[in-house]
Amino acid sequence: MTRLTEIGYGSGRPIDGYGPGFWRVGGEVLRGPVLVTAEGAQGWGGYDDLAPLLALAGAVDVLFVGTGRQIAHLPEPFRAALESAGVGAEVMDSPAAARTYNVLLAEARRVAAALLPVD
Repeated sequence: MTRLTEIGYGSGRPIDGYGPGFWRVGGEVLRGPVLVTAEGAQGWGGYDDLAPLLALAGAVDVLFVGTGRQIAHLPEPFRAALESAGVGAEVMDSPAAARTYNVLLAEARRVAAALLPVD
């Protein structure tokens, strides 16, 4: 029998939950903004910390950028730098970005999420 609620992430690390100022990824709690890939999660410096996102060029098909509690426009220099590097970014509120990341991770897609905390 196959259960409809079975979700497998392979060796990927799903986003398990979040709360005011923190994320739980693969059972580990991280405070503040985070960058999550199938390989792991790390603190992220927010819009001023482009280097780890640009390093994803060619390694992921899409980067979900979570802008906090509500969707917001990305700062133009941030958006332009991602575009120039060939990093495809989808912008949404952070909870939606986390959910979408998990769905595509379960499908073994090459995804990452850069998430601002939900305060």
